[in-house]
Amino acid sequence: MVNSTHFTTIILTGYFEVGQANYIYFALSIVLYITIILANSLLIGVICVESSLHEPMYILLGCLLFNELYGSAAFFPFILTNLLNTSHEITIASCYVQIFLLYTYASVEFGSLAVMSYDRYMAICYPLVYSSIMTSNRVCILIVLVWLITILKFSINICLSLRLDLCGNVIEKVWCDNYLLVKLACSDTSVNNIYGIFGSIVTIVLPFLLIVYSYMKILRVCLDSSVETTQKAMSTCIPQLVSLLNFALGCSFEIFSSRFDKVHMPSVLRVIISVYFVICPPLLNPIMYGIRLSKIKSAVKKHFMYFQQPLKLMQN
Repeated sequence: MVNSTHFTTIILTGYFEVGQANYIYFALSIVLYITIILANSLLIGVICVESSLHEPMYILLGCLLFNELYGSAAFFPFILTNLLNTSHEITIASCYVQIFLLYTYASVEFGSLAVMSYDRYMAICYPLVYSSIMTSNRVCILIVLVWLITILKFSINICLSLRLDLCGNVIEKVWCDNYLLVKLACSDTSVNNIYGIFGSIVTIVLPFLLIVYSYMKILRVCLDSSVETTQKAMSTCIPQLVSLLNFALGCSFEIFSSRFDKVHMPSVLRVIISVYFVICPPLLNPIMYGIRLSKIKSAVKKHFMYFQQPLKLMQN
């Protein structure tokens, strides 16, 4: 049995690969973070104040954008601090907090996209009963359930990880990863592994099956409908599909980069892959939904013109 040591800090070696370019990455991270805050907050604000957007589809979109802000807040302040920190060490407690925040962000993101796909399935496949089934109250209940299940699941996950004795304190990333942390354990991790499989079924497999079922049904309806009906249905589904594929791609990059050999992978590419899932969706989603959804675009233009009027009066 390997002797364990009581570590108080975790060393994140991903920052050493950044090297002398840390100030460039720091400036780039600030620009990205400010852009994410402004873009997501703008759309959330428009959805809140525009009464015509108080529909299930846009309520779900607002919750998705709120989760983007949540995930960004869990990531960017942390990475900005460490880019300027020469030691690149964080406390064990901070490491577990970041694991909880980033994992809940990812799980809620996937769960929200699953609920959004179900909403589109009901709207397109059962339009006559859609408004009576997908009420605002039921949508809010679904959102709360996604958050509660996620928080409970990862609270148990963190508790199981906290009991482990560690034989090392080096993680080859720029953020704390529960999988890599468990790999550092000297004690038995069988309970963690079993619970990890169960958790993956709850937070990944079940939402994935719901998404596949929903879009297969939507596709079937579109194939049997007129071109105009199909175009109308696709106009609301395409942003969600792009958002889903973008997030799934980022998570796949992250999973493969953590679990497979990275010896021949350039260090910069390794860092980009590990942070893709928490940077690109929050950055691209508000832009894509703002451009693709006509009601969102019209509402943004309406309120932008509203704020322009006082400025024009002041200039005159």
